[in-house]
Amino acid sequence: MVVVIVAVVTGVLLYLRSLPSTQRVVRLRQFLANPPSHPEWIMRAGTRCEGAPFLFPTDGMIGFLWGDSFRPGHRHQGIDIFAGTEPGITPVFAAYDGYLTRLPEWKSSLIQRVPRDPLQPDRQIWLYYTHLADANGHSYIVDDFPPGTYEVFVPAGSLLGYQGNYSGDPHNPVGVHLHISIVKDDGKGKFLNELHIGNTLDPSPYFGLPLNAHTNSGPVLGCDRAP
Repeated sequence: MVVVIVAVVTGVLLYLRSLPSTQRVVRLRQFLANPPSHPEWIMRAGTRCEGAPFLFPTDGMIGFLWGDSFRPGHRHQGIDIFAGTEPGITPVFAAYDGYLTRLPEWKSSLIQRVPRDPLQPDRQIWLYYTHLADANGHSYIVDDFPPGTYEVFVPAGSLLGYQGNYSGDPHNPVGVHLHISIVKDDGKGKFLNELHIGNTLDPSPYFGLPLNAHTNSGPVLGCDRAP
């Protein structure tokens, strides 16, 4: 019985630890209520923090981090960047050089193959971008990448689309934002299922920002170095 109680308590504590920090949630709500009043909280597209290989892919406030949890058994697989604008307004750009694919059924998502991980060149990684559509599934992905696009090379900084609020349910849209995650390769040249955090990588060293919810309990304030 003691072992069971300890296990339950440990599980609850670990879950509570993974919840988005109150400070970060409060700040995100303040930002979304009046974005123009908090320009200092916005990271700008194209910014490259010192020593980091990736460009920041869009304008916005970093609201949720890798490892945040919104329900028991769930951990956020990437980061969410909130523009504070209407859908279809804020551009999204490629964070790194790579080969872009859009599966035929994807309304709001793209994935970019990076053959050589800049931090570990002996492995391949993938960059997953999503929520590039409105609540009804009208895509904001640029016409250069129609459904069925496969392995098109795009350099860092290329326009991919615009932030949207697509969730798959038109009656329950998400806030306007970009979700971006770094997905592992399966070792055979395919990307793993992004829905499981174990298939993704901590984005912190790639962007030069504290993006891991387990080590950062506060907001992300950005970096000082632009490209």
